[in-house]
Amino acid sequence: MSYSKFQRILLAVDDTPCSHKVIEYAKDLISDTTSVALITVIPPTSPASYGADPLLGQQPIVVPEVSEIQIQTAQDYLDGLSESFTNAQEVFTFSKIGNIREEILDLSQEWSADLIVMGSNGRSGFDWFISGSVSESVIRKSHCPVLVIPSKCD
Repeated sequence: MSYSKFQRILLAVDDTPCSHKVIEYAKDLISDTTSVALITVIPPTSPASYGADPLLGQQPIVVPEVSEIQIQTAQDYLDGLSESFTNAQEVFTFSKIGNIREEILDLSQEWSADLIVMGSNGRSGFDWFISGSVSESVIRKSHCPVLVIPSKCD
């Protein structure tokens, strides 16, 4: 079976071992004429409050750097991962903060993806990262085919 019609593959991953199966599967679809976009999405965090005691009228200390650290960690993960796609024509990386489903769908349209590859679920800190409901909603709203790889990691 030839997958040559898939010239632009969008691969949605997180930095958990659950994504390993998805990544390995996607590599089998890639040739030297394929462009790959790797995306990971960090759900927005509310700023953490430290040292505040409202009874004493103290203001909380807001720490926005938490999301910057998360974005840098995600980008470092994608940069390392992109180096393993040696057989692709070109590899792009996108680390986003936002709604997982919307960010995947938006990028697939902006980048003109021919195929979206994603896992069916994740675990650990990103328990809901690529959950069944996310992959189902991507399938329903996507303009291109979506390949969902069962990625349970128990």
